[in-house]
Amino acid sequence: SPQQSLKLSEPKRAKLAPWSQPRQRGHTDTSVDAVGGTGDRDAQQALENEEARGAQREVPTQTPAFPAMLPSKAAALSALLLLGSASAFYLPGVAPRTFRKDQAVNIKVQTLVSPESQLQFDFYQLPFCKPKHVRDLPENLGEALAGDKAHTSGFVAKMKKNAYCQTLCKRTYTPKQMEEFQDFAILDYRANMRLDNLPVAQIAKYAYDDQPDKTLQVYNLGFPIGSKLHEEVHSDDAVAEHYVLNNHLRFKIKYHPAADEMEDRPDPNNPDAAPQYMKGNLIVGFEVVPYSITHKEVGKWNATCAPNCKLHTCAGGGAFTPHTPQMIDSKNGGTVIWTYDIEWQKSNVKWASRWDVYLNMTDDKVHWFSIVNSVVILVFLTGIVGMIFMRVLRNDLNRYNEALMTDEEKQQHQQELKEESGWKLIYGDVFRPPPMAGLLAVYTGTGVQLLFMALLTLVCSCLGFVSPSNRGSLMNSVLLFFFLSGAFAGYFAARFCQIFKEESKLKITMLTALSFQGVCSIVFFILNVIIWANSSSAAVPFGTFVAVLALSFTISVPLTFFGAYLGFRSEPFTFPTRTNPIPRQIPPQKWYLHRGVSMLVGGLLPFGAVFVELFFILSSIWQHRFYYFFGFLSLVFVILLLIGAEITLVLCYLHLCSEDYKWWWRSFFVGGATSWSV
Repeated sequence: SPQQSLKLSEPKRAKLAPWSQPRQRGHTDTSVDAVGGTGDRDAQQALENEEARGAQREVPTQTPAFPAMLPSKAAALSALLLLGSASAFYLPGVAPRTFRKDQAVNIKVQTLVSPESQLQFDFYQLPFCKPKHVRDLPENLGEALAGDKAHTSGFVAKMKKNAYCQTLCKRTYTPKQMEEFQDFAILDYRANMRLDNLPVAQIAKYAYDDQPDKTLQVYNLGFPIGSKLHEEVHSDDAVAEHYVLNNHLRFKIKYHPAADEMEDRPDPNNPDAAPQYMKGNLIVGFEVVPYSITHKEVGKWNATCAPNCKLHTCAGGGAFTPHTPQMIDSKNGGTVIWTYDIEWQKSNVKWASRWDVYLNMTDDKVHWFSIVNSVVILVFLTGIVGMIFMRVLRNDLNRYNEALMTDEEKQQHQQELKEESGWKLIYGDVFRPPPMAGLLAVYTGTGVQLLFMALLTLVCSCLGFVSPSNRGSLMNSVLLFFFLSGAFAGYFAARFCQIFKEESKLKITMLTALSFQGVCSIVFFILNVIIWANSSSAAVPFGTFVAVLALSFTISVPLTFFGAYLGFRSEPFTFPTRTNPIPRQIPPQKWYLHRGVSMLVGGLLPFGAVFVELFFILSSIWQHRFYYFFGFLSLVFVILLLIGAEITLVLCYLHLCSEDYKWWWRSFFVGGATSWSV
């Protein structure tokens, strides 16, 4: 029946677009590209020129600067604003922009991504319709490193002006090109677009198994290139899969009048003047519904008719006549007419809340369960640590109260001292410098640098400074804080160098500044070459790679040397005991005190506290979704640090009790063993 939706058996695959009753196909028209009419092309070109110059309208101070801002964030930012005389501020890329009626808005195309593959491709990697002049839009460093590139498109939309069955172009594809479309459809590749910094999304509704009447609405970024229609099983058990191409897109753009939430600044010379409300509309939603339609033109195709070419399949008002889906024929090729609709819908959603549908959290109970589980592990380890210290302190107190003990209590006390005297026998070796002490100082300094980078990034994320609406901000923040944390790396590396009494200060400082970044650069370069060989758009240009290296040498390396300078000038640590000149022989150790067993135990417990949150992070990466649970992530990160420190302390105490004083490297590996579990 008309407008019937095709549903697939696999829940993870996107729903197919509606299509209607079959009818005969078989037209063999030649390939003609035609995008936009003369007036629309002029309007679009003017808009592209405006965006290329980075022009943005100034907005009033009363408008919220962050989407879905919590009261706590607003209070924190208000406190910051009170420190200065500025009346308001906006982060780059998140200021609202108004559009007047019939003003052209530019729909930008981005990348092709898939949950089945980590290789992303440029939108025009497939032979879609292109405008006459494709322009690459400006991007920041974070977007360049993430491969998030945007280009102009042939889609023409004007504010509050509905347009149906607009013709984009007509193209005839070879069998090889059709096979390429089919390969992308098999891997569930989805095309990403954006409008006014909002990503396009396809709405999917799911029903709960225990509550069929209750549905869950999920926003899936992008739209599928194509989908599987059905399978044919032949007599020889061969299976032939048929795929359809989504060649018609219905864009639903939601807008909100700017006068309902914004007003201009009053005249500074006349404070009593009434505020003047802003004119125009704000874009608060960008949705898409893909269709697969075998279009048939009326009469002979004329390239100059686009975008208002007459088609038999278009009945007006967004309706379609009976038609068949556009099949992907990888053997014979075929002709495809690409079309689109523009629908404008008024919405009550405020501009500051337009990102809520993308960041909607439907599984907060799972996060809370993960945190409760982590707290239980933390309390358990804290109890063990407390018992250890209570036992040690009790024995020390009993030594002072020995005169008040009975003979039986003295005998019991002496027996306990014999059982616990293991760690007391190695007081002259416990602070002996480990082998390769300089390398341990370098690793410790690098770890401190990464720790401060993570803490600063989480703080800014919780305050709302790192938002998906500000593209590339997360990557930019990570790089900036890593470079600035070089001072901490140099300082702590120098302090440990003093502890170990290392003479090669310059060598330690150079290794701290360059070793970790050098390894990361080599790995990044190799992976980038592999991605570039697969023609993926995620490949970072060589110029961007050189720019990152230049930032490292001009910011991180000098700060590392500055921190090392401060560290070497500080007073060295003093230990309560002197190290014996002759090392003490270590007795045979039990099997459960072996380094491998200690690393296994030390890595599993912290991993058990963070694996749920880690699952959500990796799922967001692999499935190309937004991750915005920074509050939960911060709590889990703090719990991870505490559990890692406590399990390292407990295992170190057990080794010292067995008279094994080589604890430096063992503690380092036990604390970092969680990385193997990850």
